[in-house]
Amino acid sequence: MVHSKKTRAVALRNYFSPFGNKLVAGGHVSPEQLRQALVQVKKSGRSLPEEIKSITGRALSPELQRQYKKNQLFELKVLYGVDSLDPEVAPVATQEMALLIQDLIPLDTCRRYKVLPLARQEGEPPSVLVAMVDPDDLAAQDELQRILRFKGLELRRLVITQEDFEQLMEQYHSIQGELEKVKEKQAKEKELEKLADLTDIVGAFDGGGLQDAGEDNEDSLDSKDAQQAPVINLVNKILAKALQEGTSDIHVEPQEETLRIRFRKDGVLHQAFDPLPRRITPAVVARFKIMADMDIAERRAPQDGKIRRLYQGRKVDFRVNTIPSRYGEKVCLRILDNSATQLGLDKLITSQETLETVRELAARPYGLFLVTGPTGSGKSTSLYSVLAERNNPGVNINTAEDPIEYSLPGITQVQVIREKGMDFASILRAFMRQDPDVILVGETRDKETAKTAIEAALTGHLVLTTLHTNDAAGAIARLDEMGVEPFMVSGALLGVLAQRLMRRVCGECRAAYNPSKEELARFGFSASGEEGVTFYKANTLTPDEIHSARQSGTLCEKCNGSGYKGRVGVYEVMRNSEKIAALINEGATTDRIKDCAVEEGMVTLLAYSLNLVREGYTTLDEVERVTFTDTGLESELRAKRKSALTCRVCQAELEQEWLDCPYCMTPRFT
Repeated sequence: MVHSKKTRAVALRNYFSPFGNKLVAGGHVSPEQLRQALVQVKKSGRSLPEEIKSITGRALSPELQRQYKKNQLFELKVLYGVDSLDPEVAPVATQEMALLIQDLIPLDTCRRYKVLPLARQEGEPPSVLVAMVDPDDLAAQDELQRILRFKGLELRRLVITQEDFEQLMEQYHSIQGELEKVKEKQAKEKELEKLADLTDIVGAFDGGGLQDAGEDNEDSLDSKDAQQAPVINLVNKILAKALQEGTSDIHVEPQEETLRIRFRKDGVLHQAFDPLPRRITPAVVARFKIMADMDIAERRAPQDGKIRRLYQGRKVDFRVNTIPSRYGEKVCLRILDNSATQLGLDKLITSQETLETVRELAARPYGLFLVTGPTGSGKSTSLYSVLAERNNPGVNINTAEDPIEYSLPGITQVQVIREKGMDFASILRAFMRQDPDVILVGETRDKETAKTAIEAALTGHLVLTTLHTNDAAGAIARLDEMGVEPFMVSGALLGVLAQRLMRRVCGECRAAYNPSKEELARFGFSASGEEGVTFYKANTLTPDEIHSARQSGTLCEKCNGSGYKGRVGVYEVMRNSEKIAALINEGATTDRIKDCAVEEGMVTLLAYSLNLVREGYTTLDEVERVTFTDTGLESELRAKRKSALTCRVCQAELEQEWLDCPYCMTPRFT
């Protein structure tokens, strides 16, 4: 019994496959070397012929290697129950395989699971033939079925050797460069088809007088390249129409199914064109980026640029910004038209008292003068107007801006370039060695810039800068948030100018009306106190009404049915008095500082805007939109209403202004 077990063990130890026995019998390898080679195959994953060559130093003949591979494929076929693939017998279409890797099954998936898509097969349902080193790998099967299911395809497996898998991967990498060129050519052909389609969308358009200014631009807009003409014409049409309508911003916004173009005119966005086909979005965005000297290959990061063009004989700048969005890159352009902007405080501020206060503060030899408000409220125009009034041969004026929006002769203007270390703070420090009288800092965003500006104001220079706050008193809290010490603010601050822009009601088609007592009371007006005041409403038409009025010839030529034309400024000036300086040093709240400023005669944004309504510049609807809901103004309005609801005879407080006094029965009161 023991003898039989020993005999069986020796027999098992000496057992090889038929191919192995053939190698031993032919003297190509000894039994011990074959056993060693088989062990190494399991450890290294390499083929048996490779391990035999490594051990014996002699390679097997091509005939033996071919026989080994045939036996191996047969064993794999039996083991996995699927057909096997021998690329030497059935050559693989490597270009089709490469296209399937790029378009269907990613290269990472192929490497991770050792699979290769070989070909699409028609049928019911259609399928994809995939060669796999391990067809029983459940994780690989799940991943492949997940990918193919979304394309309506089924998986058909083949087994392939590790050696053939590696060789096919090498072939894929060798043709990948050629394949990229083919795909690039196909993409270019598709793009040209899209551009050709634009001809039907745009039609013939001459650009409205828009020409290349010959500065910071890629090429001229009147290019004769027929392949680019449709995109150029469309972009020219967008820019020219924006300039013709007097807009301030252009928004090019990719949507799920369309490309939307909107203009901001007089502070309000409106649709500028009918929705454009989504397929033209990449071409339109690329054209804007080329004109603005941006990187058209970068689509995942925001970019800034600038376009300069000639329009009807004058130079116009467009400040361009792109940002990636869900359906593509959005492009926003801010129009900077120097010729359309009138500088001068008297052209901006309608209140004589406010105008004199601003001029008095701006004429000081040193100190800090702040202009606050949201984006697009006219802060830069106000600051440039101050500089225009201070600009004379006896005054050295330096500005640090990002970007330089208007060119002013006789003034040193410096562009911020953060990539080279030229930020607001560093430029401001350099200005201190340039013997300045007046310094403008485009925007104060951080503690370093704020402290440097205040130090300059304390050392004999007039510093003008902007902040983003809701009102004048809020500038103190904003500086405190930046980490500026209160004693520095109180010592350097001259005053704060807060501002907004409201639409000016069209003087040609505005309609006079009498507001109800409820509406007047809502805005703090008393019915008796507003006798003799004419209130106006904007004659705003719907798109259908505009179309009808245009056909009948009754459309207002000045505002084209919008009811508004141009904008008017709303201002709030807070002077830094002894009381306010003391409150700043105490760390008082914004409400306390504002109350003190109102007691000292400050006209608030709400009060200023209501005065504009009385004077016929704007409407109560615009007050509602712009200043009525500003932070901190509700309490002012309540106080205004409370003082208005008082009987003029017995001074009793009343709930409703338009009722008789229930105490002394006086029929009218203020």
